[in-house]
Amino acid sequence: MTTLNEAAIQVLQNEGMFLDDHRWDDWLALFTTDCEFWAPTWRTEDELTNDPQSQLSHIYYASRAGLEDRIVRIRSGKSPASSPMRRTAHILGSVTSIGVATESKLQLRATWVTQVFDPRHKEQFTFFGTSEYSLRNEGAWKISRKKIVVKNDFFPAVVDVYCF
Repeated sequence: MTTLNEAAIQVLQNEGMFLDDHRWDDWLALFTTDCEFWAPTWRTEDELTNDPQSQLSHIYYASRAGLEDRIVRIRSGKSPASSPMRRTAHILGSVTSIGVATESKLQLRATWVTQVFDPRHKEQFTFFGTSEYSLRNEGAWKISRKKIVVKNDFFPAVVDVYCF
């Protein structure tokens, strides 16, 4: 593993830790201002939707401003999806470099599992899938695009950005 990849993988590891610890500002700082954050839905059993502008998505934000707005609502305690706040444990699986890596851009694919506990209903859920990351070096590696493929997308409860 190169130093380039190790530094980028640390960004992915930090993402899960920041979400688990509700370190929202640190989590937001991992993203570029023009980032895309997208969790497409399954169009069929074998095909994902491919256009967040015209097709259904579980979650879609076209920039960090959308993520920032979501965090404001989570912090307010007025978001039904996040009140009371769910407890999470993000587990990062295998991480693979995809595409051509340069000193300024890198693409990674990662497997993941997230355990979610809902204290209101005393229920536990497991979500799992893969994510494709585009990272850009802006003095430090930042996420410019995250595409989340949730493999078990029958959600027994409302989901939010911290579930994946």
